[in-house]
Amino acid sequence: MFYWITITFSQTLGTALGDWMADSAGTGYAGGALVFSAGLAGLAILYYTTNISRVFLFWATFILTRPLGATVGDFLDKPLNHGGLDLSRPLASGIIGFFIIACVLILPQQAGTHPGSAGAEPAAAE
Repeated sequence: MFYWITITFSQTLGTALGDWMADSAGTGYAGGALVFSAGLAGLAILYYTTNISRVFLFWATFILTRPLGATVGDFLDKPLNHGGLDLSRPLASGIIGFFIIACVLILPQQAGTHPGSAGAEPAAAE
C-alpha cells in the first residue's frame, strides 16, 4: 500500500512541482531541471558522506526524479517561445531513452548485500 501511495504522490505531485517550478517560480524548464538535478546531487553527497537512513535517501531520490523528468521532457518538447527546444515528442523521448541506456551501460552496476543475508559479514563482538 505504501508503495502505491508513494507512486501516486510522486507521479502527480512531482509533475505539478516540475510545472510550478518552470512556470510560477520563474526558473524556466532548464532552470527547473538544474534545481532538481542539484537536489539529487545533494542526496548523492548525503549518501556518501553521512549515515542518514538509506531508505529515506532512496525515497527522497525516487520522488525527486519525477519533477526532474517532467522539466527535462518539457524543456525538450515545448515551443521555443515558451523556453523549450521545440523537438518532437518522439525525438525528445528518444533522447531521454538514449540517456537512460547510456547511464546504465556507463555507470558501474553491482549487486548489494543486505545486512541480514547469508553473505554479509557478521558484526564484530566487543
